[in-house]
Amino acid sequence: MKLQLSAPHNKKIKKDIAITGSKSETNRSLLLQALFPNIKIENLSNSDDGEVMRKGLVKSKGEVDIHHAGTAMRFLTAYFASQAGKEVVLTGSQRMQERPIKVLVEGLRSLGADIQYEKEEGYPPLKIAGKKLDKNQVSLPANISSQYISALLLIAPSLENGLELELIGKITSVPYIKMTLALLEQIGVQTSFEGNKIKVSSKETVEDTTLVVESDWSSASYFYSIAAMSDVGTEIRLSSYKQSSLQGDSVLAEIYKDFGIETSFSNNTILLHKKADVISDNLEYDLSNAPDIAQTIAVSCLGLGVGCHLTGLHTLPIKETDRLDALQTELGKFGATVDIDSESLTLQPQPNLKNEVAVDTYNDHRMAMAFGPLALKADFVVNDAEVVSKSYPDFWNDLKTLGFGIEYS
Repeated sequence: MKLQLSAPHNKKIKKDIAITGSKSETNRSLLLQALFPNIKIENLSNSDDGEVMRKGLVKSKGEVDIHHAGTAMRFLTAYFASQAGKEVVLTGSQRMQERPIKVLVEGLRSLGADIQYEKEEGYPPLKIAGKKLDKNQVSLPANISSQYISALLLIAPSLENGLELELIGKITSVPYIKMTLALLEQIGVQTSFEGNKIKVSSKETVEDTTLVVESDWSSASYFYSIAAMSDVGTEIRLSSYKQSSLQGDSVLAEIYKDFGIETSFSNNTILLHKKADVISDNLEYDLSNAPDIAQTIAVSCLGLGVGCHLTGLHTLPIKETDRLDALQTELGKFGATVDIDSESLTLQPQPNLKNEVAVDTYNDHRMAMAFGPLALKADFVVNDAEVVSKSYPDFWNDLKTLGFGIEYS
């Protein structure tokens, strides 16, 4: 599906938007609920990834196809490996079968798991014969995707002896690890995170508990970008958000001060107020703890004619697509000069944008959504626009609510 985007007639936007629950919190909560069925969950994400996770958790045998859902692949690998009597083949899309999972598999095997590769060593599909895991010590490299680490931490309370996890090297994506530990603590599980060692105690049962999923800060990033590219005086109110968020992407509130955006919290909502224009020609951010907002920030800078240097992006090449390579290509279509290496992106200021561009999305929801706000500065087409359903099915409708012109073909 192609989507033609155009800017709102009034670029001083004043609207309210309700965003569903965080995909990251949803999938963690769903796995905990599978282990402890008396947990209730409110404000679940309506994303494809959340639906895939829900369907996967009720399977006991046969093939489990998670399509493009990387979080579900990592979390379900750990879940099925720890569930005695469950035998599945965990698979996904062609891209998913190119995304590495060896570090997690080796970690689980060191705990006693029975996992075999169906095709290429180190990659899905995986044949998993669930069993009781009685070992409780494992080491992982610290600079890998935090989802490997969280996958092990989430099953830890269901293990007879809990888990002691040692992380080797410099730890990245710390907020996602802390999110997982905070959710465990909310259901009464004892945890500790000191230096490079994480401990999670075993817990046979938990008390009746309701987990309320906060709305997704990654989804909020696109509205920060819209506010940044809109006229001074724009106000966009988003719900439901907490000032004491578990999500690393909540750093948006601080970062977008540089774009003239003031964030205020009230009654589980945030108000994004465009108070000034961006004041710097070049912005620099280390996004080690929030790599999912790199695309959004790069597009914001492109639209505003400023440069940026983004670092800490070493996990982007193994996402739904190689996001660094994809950003270089798509930003370049608008006339931008972009340099990338294995963990950083540098965008040169580009005052004049090319119009009538077709943006490719690479089966990556964040590529589609990150470029959406750029319609405030240029007319273009988004190819395969339906890919947003992976995390935010209502995205294009919500842009329409803000006054954007949207035509499908």
